[in-house]
Amino acid sequence: MSNTGPKQREVKPANKRGAARLAAVQALYQMDVGGASLLETVAEYEAFRLGREIDGDTYRDADPAWFRDIVSGVVRQQKTIDPLIHGALPTDWPLSRLDTTLRAILRAGVFELLQRRDVPIAVIVTEYIDVAKAFYVEDEPRLVNAVLDRIARSQRADGETKK
Repeated sequence: MSNTGPKQREVKPANKRGAARLAAVQALYQMDVGGASLLETVAEYEAFRLGREIDGDTYRDADPAWFRDIVSGVVRQQKTIDPLIHGALPTDWPLSRLDTTLRAILRAGVFELLQRRDVPIAVIVTEYIDVAKAFYVEDEPRLVNAVLDRIARSQRADGETKK
């Protein structure tokens, strides 16, 4: 058995999608706070962030098509997505009261619930709870769970994936 160097660990497509979801939330945040355009932000992430090292931190390799689909889809459908989120929030928590990161997480999650019917609801909800846990410790991941679950029940009432 020859040792030709370090083994390259195979990155599963699901892991690349998870990394794309996290990057999409970061890009949506950046666009909301900095006012950068969709094309400028997507180009920056694809050229300099996805799977790259920045300031000593290595970004996980992400599925660029999945990343683009989420970011552009949220921008394109925000007028549909935001009212759904607003309606799923507790009455004393309007969408405008949520911080920018939490809004980005919910927008990306709702986009996938609406448009990625090939992905099971449980996968989408779990992935975005995990994204929320990357930024928050306590209540926010539970809020993400509750809001996405409510929207999934109303928008994908059968609970099944559509092909």
